[in-house]
Amino acid sequence: MRSKELSVQVKEAILKLRKQKKPIREIATILRVAKSPVWYILRKKASTGELNNAKRPGRPQKTTVVDDRRIISMVKRNPFTTANQVNNTLQGVGVSISKSTIKRRLHEREARHMTARMEFAKRHLKDSEMVRNKILWSDKTKIELFGLNSKRYVWRQPGTAHHLSNTVPTVKHGGGSIMLWGCFSAAGTGRLVAIDGKMNAAKYRDILDKNLLQSVKDLRLGRRFTFQQNNDPKHTAKIMKEWLHNNSVTILEWPSQSPDLNPIEHLWRDLKMAVHQRLPSNLTELERICKEEWQRIPKSRCEKPRRLMAVLAQKGASTKY
Repeated sequence: MRSKELSVQVKEAILKLRKQKKPIREIATILRVAKSPVWYILRKKASTGELNNAKRPGRPQKTTVVDDRRIISMVKRNPFTTANQVNNTLQGVGVSISKSTIKRRLHEREARHMTARMEFAKRHLKDSEMVRNKILWSDKTKIELFGLNSKRYVWRQPGTAHHLSNTVPTVKHGGGSIMLWGCFSAAGTGRLVAIDGKMNAAKYRDILDKNLLQSVKDLRLGRRFTFQQNNDPKHTAKIMKEWLHNNSVTILEWPSQSPDLNPIEHLWRDLKMAVHQRLPSNLTELERICKEEWQRIPKSRCEKPRRLMAVLAQKGASTKY
């Protein structure tokens, strides 16, 4: 629960006990208040001579920092959580607020991320390191055996939306899928590898150990390259920080909640389009074709990551709750 402002009588009692040479801990115990407000009142009295708090410009916010974190955490764990469900959870811990307040907190959080993304893009689009095309971009993606994972458009007559000729056949669970990690720079595409099993920090370190520096060598980026990765907890784990430090890898600053700022997203779409035109019949063939098509992506498609990043930044990349 939000703590209440101490009354004038309590503040005066704090000063009286302090004049009696009572320590802060004892004053807090006698008056049954926390130590921090006692210390704050004494400091304010000594510096300004005032006891009353300054008038606030408007109505105080109804949620505390802890409440805001709880709201955001619930939605991050389950994006389908409704405002009513969040409200019920908050009421269980003694917080009573409206649904509009919950939505406002979520939109305020996303607005901060959008601003951070735009500032990041503007700042780094002018960065001399990016001008010299020394950034190695990376990410992972999932490719299904059957299905493009994207919108398909069709020319049709009115009322024929569900005709067999106007629909795309599907297979339950997509017929299987593979998870890939890849990288590229303005010089072209680097390594593309399949991720076996569930990704964790140790597995991610092994992938970089076997493929990152070799990709840098193949693309002739030299020692003074910058590596881009997002803020996934696996990427920022202790063993990853140690590996990056031991290999003298410089990391590109990356704003939170911004996977769509990565220009590799354009290449993932190119890859999926090319792969599914070749109609792989099993997962082994799918992996082989993915690697072949990744190497076929032309350098002209890779050599302008600044322009691709600018396009993504202008989209705002907002998430609505």
